[in-house]
Amino acid sequence: MTEHPVPAPVVPPLVRPRRLRTTPALRRMVAEQQVQARQLVLPVFIREGLTEPKPVSSMPGVVQHTRDSLLAAVSEAAELGLGGVMLFGVPETKDATGSGALDPSGVLNLAITDVVAEVGDALTVMSDLCLDEFTDHGHCGVLTADGRVDNDQTLAAYADMARAQAHAGVDMVGPSGMMDGQVRVIRDALDAFEHTDVGILAYSAKYASAFFGPFREAVDSSLVGDRRTYQQDPANAREGVREALLDVAEGADMVMVKPALPYLDVVRRVREAVEVPVAAYNVSGEYAQLEAAAERGWIDREAAILETLTSIHRAGADVILTYWASEAARLLAEISAELGELSAEKDEVEMEWLGAAEALETSMIHSLAGLIDEGGINRTRPFREPHHTASMAAIVG
Repeated sequence: MTEHPVPAPVVPPLVRPRRLRTTPALRRMVAEQQVQARQLVLPVFIREGLTEPKPVSSMPGVVQHTRDSLLAAVSEAAELGLGGVMLFGVPETKDATGSGALDPSGVLNLAITDVVAEVGDALTVMSDLCLDEFTDHGHCGVLTADGRVDNDQTLAAYADMARAQAHAGVDMVGPSGMMDGQVRVIRDALDAFEHTDVGILAYSAKYASAFFGPFREAVDSSLVGDRRTYQQDPANAREGVREALLDVAEGADMVMVKPALPYLDVVRRVREAVEVPVAAYNVSGEYAQLEAAAERGWIDREAAILETLTSIHRAGADVILTYWASEAARLLAEISAELGELSAEKDEVEMEWLGAAEALETSMIHSLAGLIDEGGINRTRPFREPHHTASMAAIVG
């Protein structure tokens, strides 16, 4: 008969990290990160000429808004306690220079005025500062005769666009065109017209990403070709940090990394490099792929939404732009309410136990007093027996 070796006894682990995962309450207590509604910004699209909201087919649940539906959406955002909204305008007509972006009566500038009038200071009203939605070629700037984006001529247009948005009442502009020197030119333009309180959320590290696809439908993009001569190479992380540092030096109040999920390492590097708040944009392609998987039943949709946002916050984002902003705020509120109910139930049980303990203590004291009055216990004799000591300890405890 073959003898089998006796297995060595298992040595119990000295350190057990699982202890801190034992109960929901304990996991909540030691959680390192928690997304809050105030950190979320809702991107919204307003399309000129619509009579009813138009769904974006590649982004289930997202629409191009009418003026009326836009106001309903931002009012809900304010009620939910979101940090802000980011407005994108979709004009009926476009031209080579994107002149509609500068028109005080253009779709985006009117939307800014409408939203500010609707929500006041309850939300930070932000607006996309870029020409791509307004140009018939779909690029983020003015083109040269041979079809290249003219950086410095585009900066002049950005300055005019910034002044138009500030005049409309915006709280913060979001230059997203990735032109060199854009933040300084915009800051100077705003300050020259006494719009010193209008902030700048700079799209500092914006990558030439395949995850922007559904967004192009949402803004009816006219782009032919790509934007690789001005948006960043996905291979480069240090460059993203450099861009962020340049924008801060030029006067950016906040900086952004876009997209978020494929660039969480860049989010972390930027967070460690700058002292201003860092935003990350949970972009359309990230949204669409999760929605598609959930629609097929492959993942738990709500849990995946909150996990996604938590991962972006954990990487270092102070602010998250996400199409789930309103829904996530509702989910977070539901979780908070459930925890509140559990806490209330726990408090009620504790009060019941406390009441019972107090009643028992009172009864025991009265019984002891009765024995003393009847002479059953010598008042002068100390309680020396162990059971007396234990009884008294129970009473006074």
